[in-house]
Amino acid sequence: MYMNEEYLNYCRRAYQQILAADNILIVSHLHPDIDALSSVGIMIELVEGLNKNYLAYAQNKDDNIFDFLPHAERVHSKLPLGFSFNDYDLVLILDCGAINRTGLAEALHNRNKSKIQVIEFDHHPPVDHFADLEIRLPHLASTTEVLYHFLKINNIAINKNLSNLLLSGILADTGNFLYPSTSEDTINIASEMLQSGAQLPKIFQNTLQNKNLTSMRLWGLALKNLKVNSKYNLAVSVLTQEEINEATQAVGLDEASNDIFGDIVGFLSNLGGVKGVILFREESDGKIKASLRTSDPAIDISRLAAIFGGGGHAKASGLVVKGKINSSNDGWEFEY
Repeated sequence: MYMNEEYLNYCRRAYQQILAADNILIVSHLHPDIDALSSVGIMIELVEGLNKNYLAYAQNKDDNIFDFLPHAERVHSKLPLGFSFNDYDLVLILDCGAINRTGLAEALHNRNKSKIQVIEFDHHPPVDHFADLEIRLPHLASTTEVLYHFLKINNIAINKNLSNLLLSGILADTGNFLYPSTSEDTINIASEMLQSGAQLPKIFQNTLQNKNLTSMRLWGLALKNLKVNSKYNLAVSVLTQEEINEATQAVGLDEASNDIFGDIVGFLSNLGGVKGVILFREESDGKIKASLRTSDPAIDISRLAAIFGGGGHAKASGLVVKGKINSSNDGWEFEY
């Protein structure tokens, strides 16, 4: 894969900062998914090998479904007693997309930048820029794929643990290579990980078959609500705030992970005979979020998102508008 000189320099700078740091805070997003925790695990493997002091944190991590990932048990779901953000001189943010998903927004905003440096690794389009160094490649399938290139650029050997973590994140965020985000490079990396000792049957079972109850409820609702707009040949589904609340509260959660919706629209994008897929969902703050996907090589779905102030990439984009979704006899009505 072609990497420009700026990206190469960013990766080298990031590694030098890791080498120079004494105390490292590793953070991913609340309700972390497999790509998020695999990315955290990669950094744990790296900093432990360098004998660094560290704390790994992903707010509201589900301890029951990630046992197959190396180092998952070392990731705190709550900040430990006595935690102080100022005890760390380097913060690594992984797969978060936005600062409010870290659970540390206030501390990150108010940090002393001369003493605490922040490096962000991500494959999501930028929402806000809060890091001192961003290593962001939105055209890649997963944050673990971003980290693969980081490891390679810095000549860091990929052992069995890293192989399992890299392959787990890639498989999870590509829907086991079913989503349009899967590239030739993604497949080649996965093949390399298998040769390096990654355990495909174990990972496959835990990424494809290990869906939690909230995910299954929301997947079912999205499929039930799926309609095809024959005029534009677009598949459209909607999840209202009421439906989302019912699905999450039924299993004792306050909210659903944003990554669930990414999984849903990625799966729906495989629907044959349509030019693209849009998943609308209501947010609790009076906004409607839409995720747009296409696997049609002739279509740039970001152009549709841009009309409504959104953006992204040719095959995967998003937008946010103020409004409400109301049910009607014909389907749904959008109130702006």
